[in-house]
Amino acid sequence: MIKSKQIHNPRLVLVVDDHEINRDALEVILEEDYNIIFAENGMECMEKLQEYKDELSIVLLDLNMPEMTGYEVLEKVKKDEALKHIPIIVLTADKSAELKALEMGAADFITKPFDIPGIILARVGRIIELSEGRKLISAAEKDPLTKLYTGSFFFEYAERLFRYHKKLSLDAVVLNIEQFHIVNALNGRDFGDDILSLIGGEINRFLAESVGIACRTGADNFNIYCVGQQDYRELLRRFQSAVNDIAPNVRIHLRMGVRTCQEGVEPVILFDQARAACNVVRGDYQNPLMIYDDNMYKRELLSQRLLNDLRAAVLNKQFKVYYQPKYDIQSDPPRLASAEALIRWKHPELGMISPGDFIPLFEGNGLIGIVDSFVWQEAAHQISEWRQKYGYTLPISVNLSRTDVYDLTLVDRLISLVENSGLDYKDIKLEVTESAYTDNARVVLDVIHRLQKKGFDIEMDDFGSGYSSLNMLSEMPIDVLKMDMKFIRNIETSETDRRLVNLILDIARYLNVKVVAEGVETEGQLGILKDGRCHLAQGYYFSKPLPPEEFEKLIEKELQAGGEEF
Repeated sequence: MIKSKQIHNPRLVLVVDDHEINRDALEVILEEDYNIIFAENGMECMEKLQEYKDELSIVLLDLNMPEMTGYEVLEKVKKDEALKHIPIIVLTADKSAELKALEMGAADFITKPFDIPGIILARVGRIIELSEGRKLISAAEKDPLTKLYTGSFFFEYAERLFRYHKKLSLDAVVLNIEQFHIVNALNGRDFGDDILSLIGGEINRFLAESVGIACRTGADNFNIYCVGQQDYRELLRRFQSAVNDIAPNVRIHLRMGVRTCQEGVEPVILFDQARAACNVVRGDYQNPLMIYDDNMYKRELLSQRLLNDLRAAVLNKQFKVYYQPKYDIQSDPPRLASAEALIRWKHPELGMISPGDFIPLFEGNGLIGIVDSFVWQEAAHQISEWRQKYGYTLPISVNLSRTDVYDLTLVDRLISLVENSGLDYKDIKLEVTESAYTDNARVVLDVIHRLQKKGFDIEMDDFGSGYSSLNMLSEMPIDVLKMDMKFIRNIETSETDRRLVNLILDIARYLNVKVVAEGVETEGQLGILKDGRCHLAQGYYFSKPLPPEEFEKLIEKELQAGGEEF
């Protein structure tokens, strides 16, 4: 029975001794500071351990007892996962037994007879504090869901492996679940937790067969610091198969980035590089593994340089806006109808930088809004300038990135841009990529509805490159579909592609929206699109993107031919 004299101190002590006089002596010493329970032999001790395993702070254990000795208790406790966390102080008059008891897992010893109570209290208090400290560390050390290390402890232990086990050749592996937030949203958080727990278990099984440590960082990222593997594709397949087995009716995709061991390079740097490799294959379901190499290192250096130079590029007008014309192909001959604004970067030291190098970079870092704002200003200025110069209004399409859509000031900023430039809302057309709709449809739809209601035309860019369902498409506030160029590329030779294009055109007619075909390069492609009643087309068949001074030649040519405002 528990003696609860100290309500403010709930620490529970189990005293195990077959002599009543010893039990009484320890009770007198400890009762003012602890709650105490007793056992008279090893068998009773094991029963009390099982009964109070979650409450006990310490056990004071006599070594020489009938039925089951203290040594046997130590042996059983050591092998029991549920009990081995409880510290044990052995009670003995035999000093030769102390070393053996300590080797068997005892935390400390108290010598009989119990003639100095202060020493006993000090030793009991110290061992309890050490044990509680270890429990706190253990709780913070492991992620309760996956049983892997938490991030901070992982990197501490990885650093120790790196520093003190230099003969180990350890690679950095980053594993990520694609679109995990969507998996949670569609299937529930409990399902998501099951997936995380499963992956953690599979990683632990892998490490049991190899050498290394692992952790979970963030919601769905796993770091594995392990001896180099011959085939990382096979390791990724192993993790993917485990996920497929538990969720055969839900498509969950894993991706992996690897940085192989580099002599003298610390783990934190290796994992930064492995994470960069993992990010490269984001969304690439055909090739979900990337191993970091020197070319990636060079790209990283370039990326950091571009990030550092972004604001200076805006201030110093290193960015240039080019314009690619869109033609009304139902006219004969095709008539200039509008243009798309496309950004270019002429770096003072690096020369012309491809948009493919900096646009995804700025999108990934949330800085694309700076570039977009620059393009909007330049496009609005250009429309006004051409109107004054030619008496001709050429609508221009500009891009809205995902970052822009989440900006609470977006609608007001665009309204101010139009009004301050003396334009009509139809003069600035807003392109939103199909994937932006699928990321957070409700937020995007709300913003786009507000812009459309104000008078802006909304164009869905890259239609067909994402995953919009027809049902979702019917709910989207759009005025124009921009058909992705991959559909156009083979329509002269592929019956399937030609039918897909005609299907998209039929859908657009049903929804009463216009279609722009991107990437038109041949007269044959143009003829098929025209026969399919596609409205507008752009591509190298008509013109590559041009700087304003060269684009003006197209405007002048249109005016000479008697073209009218779109």
